[in-house]
Amino acid sequence: MQKYYQPEIECASQEQIKAWQDERLVETVRRVYENVPYYRAKMEAKGVTPDDIKSTADLHKLPFLTKDDLRDAYPYGLMAKPVKDCVRIQSTSGTTGRRVVAFYTQHDIDLWEDCCARAIMAVGGTEEDVVQVSYGYGLFTGGPGLNGGSHKVGCLTLPMSSGNTDRQLQFMCDLGTTILCCTPSYAAYLAESIHEKGLRDQIKLKAGIFGAEAWTPEMRRDIEEKLGIKAYDIYGLTEISGPGVSFECSEQAGMHINEDHFIAEIIDPKTGEVLPEGEKGELVFTSITKEAFPLIRYRTKDICVLTRKPCSCGRTHVKMSKPMGRSDDMMIIKGVNVFPSQVEAVLMKQGYPANYQILVSRENNSDKMEVHVEMTPEMFSDNLSHVSAREKELESALKAMLGIYADVKLVAPKSIARSEGKAVRVVDTRNLY
Repeated sequence: MQKYYQPEIECASQEQIKAWQDERLVETVRRVYENVPYYRAKMEAKGVTPDDIKSTADLHKLPFLTKDDLRDAYPYGLMAKPVKDCVRIQSTSGTTGRRVVAFYTQHDIDLWEDCCARAIMAVGGTEEDVVQVSYGYGLFTGGPGLNGGSHKVGCLTLPMSSGNTDRQLQFMCDLGTTILCCTPSYAAYLAESIHEKGLRDQIKLKAGIFGAEAWTPEMRRDIEEKLGIKAYDIYGLTEISGPGVSFECSEQAGMHINEDHFIAEIIDPKTGEVLPEGEKGELVFTSITKEAFPLIRYRTKDICVLTRKPCSCGRTHVKMSKPMGRSDDMMIIKGVNVFPSQVEAVLMKQGYPANYQILVSRENNSDKMEVHVEMTPEMFSDNLSHVSAREKELESALKAMLGIYADVKLVAPKSIARSEGKAVRVVDTRNLY
């Protein structure tokens, strides 16, 4: 069985991979310098020009980009191609009203879909398979990415999107789905539903590609046992392209980064110093084939380790570990990026004090978010029958900001413990890393 989508790339020699990266980095830096005034100004501030970049050995000379840069340059400030050459945007949530928007030419989409096709074939996918894509579609990258990758492989593709579990199960049984693509928490929920409805003997699943949120080895084993499949991890960021930046192979021990498209570094999150292979630190990516939105030295805030230890699958591209945490305060809840500052912005706008606590848990393999909010003395003295209505109003406002449901509990003034240091805004008991 063929297990590579592009074997000449996925199994290329280290010398060939470095040659691709050197050539593409030099070309990308020059193109960005000439076409993106925002980034040119950052380079000039650091005293570096394209002539200083002759290979990947010079990458450390370039300035970092962060999510703040993406917000400051919103919407078109980091584009390296004119709008007329772009055919799509994808977006992720931001901490304020400004979202992070990424642009794509048709060529960018083709390369992204190639990366996702590699991920599908790495789990044993062929043109004989039926792939059920139950990630969200629309602005979220999960659905479109795996959908395109499935087409590239030649699989029968079910663009289910998320939700409507009864329909998911009906199509899974009727059409003989063999590969499931969704968040791990939704996979766990589907597994429970399959057992509750007695459908275990009717499903033909052999593999799952699960990403967009953190999940433990214990959760992987539980999903594999309940569905009778192999469960594989996939990693991506909207800013870089989406799912398929890296993916697990048959070893199920780390994700191969598509190094012909992305250069990965590990840095000390405090100093920005590049760390040697095997050291734990913050993951940084440089896009070297993207036309519309190439990001150079983009800080992901994900903490992980890189390794070039030979892999039994035959792929030669560097592996990244599962993220072991984050260097910022972002949480991933039900596959959605959530910042405490987003919650705080909603509370302040609704007239509540900035005294709140976010409780995140995982029940039956599904994330649950609860927000405890102090009322003002004036609110507390209101007719208590209004409290429930206030809670529902806040829940709606948070859903509009975050895109996910949060259970709101209004509590008495000064009932949330105060801290003399940094306030403990988040209590996350999911044990994800």
